[in-house]
Amino acid sequence: MPTRVAVYGAGSWGTAFSMILADAGCEVSLWGRRPELIDAINSTRSNPDYLPGVTLPSGITATADAAQAAKGADVAVLTVTAQTLRPNLTTWAPLLAQDTVLVSLMKGVELSTASLMSEVIADVTGAGPERIAVVSGPNLAGEIIRRQPAASVVACADMNVAERLQAACHTPYFRPYTTTDVIGCELGGAVKNVIALAVGIADGHGLGSNTQAALITRGLAETTRLAQAMGANAQTLAGLAGMGDLVATCSSPLSRNHTFGANLGRGLTVAETTAVTKQTAEGVTSCRSVLDLARRHNVDMPLTETVVGIVHGGTSPQDAIKELMSRSAKPELH
Repeated sequence: MPTRVAVYGAGSWGTAFSMILADAGCEVSLWGRRPELIDAINSTRSNPDYLPGVTLPSGITATADAAQAAKGADVAVLTVTAQTLRPNLTTWAPLLAQDTVLVSLMKGVELSTASLMSEVIADVTGAGPERIAVVSGPNLAGEIIRRQPAASVVACADMNVAERLQAACHTPYFRPYTTTDVIGCELGGAVKNVIALAVGIADGHGLGSNTQAALITRGLAETTRLAQAMGANAQTLAGLAGMGDLVATCSSPLSRNHTFGANLGRGLTVAETTAVTKQTAEGVTSCRSVLDLARRHNVDMPLTETVVGIVHGGTSPQDAIKELMSRSAKPELH
């Protein structure tokens, strides 16, 4: 019997990951909230709103009925925006079986609680760590949907579950690795969005490769500090879920957060940038939650603090750059 997977969220990444699962031999039920989009996916075998022009495998069936998606699901993949997970999952949780494995594709931190997505899942569903997993890495949906080679990390406290999920999404073009470091994978995915905003702001402001390299490297340093303070393995942040995802998100024009930051760097306001952005840039909201986590754990995260100041405090990119560059000198490793 093929693994049956319910994917909640028919946006770019939810659709692309559904394709991966179907190509790996899973039976996929893709849930979306808009019936007109669901009808289009089923009738045209493509997602015209998010990934137009790409034919989806026959192993994917779309539905606007959350209960229908959950029926018989061995695995439930959650790929809505981070700030909507709690209310959505509160509705979906009673529909899922008690042994369904819950997988987060989301890369954000809840604003009101500063909770990681795995923590929100545990809080809402009561599931133990052996039923909660995370998939994270340099996974730009626009490239994966064209079946270009990519790699990722499947994290779960139970390695047997991680290996089951690894098999469920392993294809000739998508190579998943396994780890038990859920916290490290989640923080790498969440904080890289914040650093990508910073790199985008610098790019939009006309700054060059030296600046980009400095922001990426120092961004990784502050991400690693926070991850270690929260009990993660520093090596995780040097891998696909850390450095790999950071490089892809900070460098690619397909990155929503980089694009959002570039518009700010060119002089657009947050409201103007939001108006021209069709999809959610998770770092815009999560930067405040990441800074909250840093303060709770007494971790210095100057780039994150700078992004919060620009996005939510009205600081100009010029003033932010001057402030960063005038910080007191210190050893690189401290």
